[in-house]
Amino acid sequence: MNDTVLVRGDGVAAACCVRSLSGHGLPVSVVRAGRPKLSAVLLGEATQSLLSDLFADKKLLAGLPQIRKRVVAWGPGAQAIVLPHSALVISENDLLERLWARAQTPIEVTRNTAAWEIISSRMEDPGGNEARDEGRFGSRSAFVSHVQLKTAADRESCWAESLDAGWLFLFPVHGASACLISVGGPAPSQIAESRLIAAQVEAPITSAAEFPAYPRILSELCGSGWLACGTAAMTFDPLCGEGVANAVREAILASAVIRAAVQGSDVESLLAHYNARLMSGFLRHLQMCHHYYSTGGTGPFWSSELQLLQRGIESLSERLHPSPSPRYRLVGFELVAI
Repeated sequence: MNDTVLVRGDGVAAACCVRSLSGHGLPVSVVRAGRPKLSAVLLGEATQSLLSDLFADKKLLAGLPQIRKRVVAWGPGAQAIVLPHSALVISENDLLERLWARAQTPIEVTRNTAAWEIISSRMEDPGGNEARDEGRFGSRSAFVSHVQLKTAADRESCWAESLDAGWLFLFPVHGASACLISVGGPAPSQIAESRLIAAQVEAPITSAAEFPAYPRILSELCGSGWLACGTAAMTFDPLCGEGVANAVREAILASAVIRAAVQGSDVESLLAHYNARLMSGFLRHLQMCHHYYSTGGTGPFWSSELQLLQRGIESLSERLHPSPSPRYRLVGFELVAI
C-alpha cells in the first residue's frame, strides 16, 4: 500500500508535519519553499509546550530571552496597564533550525508517487498553479522595523498601544535591539502619535518590511489526496499572536488525519472533520480580532476594519452551519473516532 506523503514548505507547519509523520513510520518527502522568514516571533507557553512534546525535547527552546510582562494602552485615552506575560523570543530562522534538526531526514518522492500531499506554503496549490481563492477580511498592512530600546526600557516587557489610525506592538529581541510592528501606517508616522511605545524607542526608525496583517483563509482547505495547513491554509492578524501556535496545531491535526486515513478510516469524514476544525479555529480568531478592533478606536481605520471582520464572521458562521456533530477527537497526537 502506498502511504508516502509529500510536504510542500519549509516553515513551522512543514517541520511539524515531517516530525509527526516520520515519527510514526510514514515515508515523507519535502519540497522547500524558500519564503522570507520573520526576524523575530514570540512563543507563548502553550506553543512552547506543544513543540516540546511533539519533538520530544524539553530543551528544544532552551537559552532564549524571556518576556514576563505585557504593557497595554488600548482604546482612546486609555492609561497603560501592566499584565503578567510568559513568552520566549526567537528568530524564525533559529526556530526552524532547531525544529528541522530534530525532524527525521525525508526521503525522495514525487507528487505523482505520493499518496498524500500537505501544502504549507502559499506559493502553489495542489495542481501546481498559482494560489487558490481565499477569503480576505481586512485591508491593513503591517510594517516591521528593527529599533533600539532606550536604556530605561524594561528588557523583559512587551508593549501594545492603539492609535487613532492603527496600532503598535514592540518587543525586545536581544540586548537593546527590538522589533516594532506598526499597523495602519509606517512606523515613523505612527510613533509620532504614540505615548506609550514612543517612550521606549530611540529615534530614528529606519526602513521596514511590509506584509498584509489582515486574516485570510483558503476557500478550500483540503481535498482528495491533499490538505493545506500553516500559512498556506490561513494567516492571522499579528495582534493576537496566534500564528506559530496555529501552524503547530494544524500540522498535528493534518498529520493525524493522514495517519488515520492510511490506517483505513473513512477519508471523506476525516477531511470533513479537518475542514470544520480549521474553519472553527479561524472563526474564533476573527471573533477575537473583532473584540480588539471594536475597542481600539473609533476613527475610519477601526470602523472599516471592523466591518470587514464582521463580514468574515458572518461568512465563516454560514459555512459552518449547520455543523454536524464531530466524529473524531484529537487525543494527544492521534485522531480517535467518537
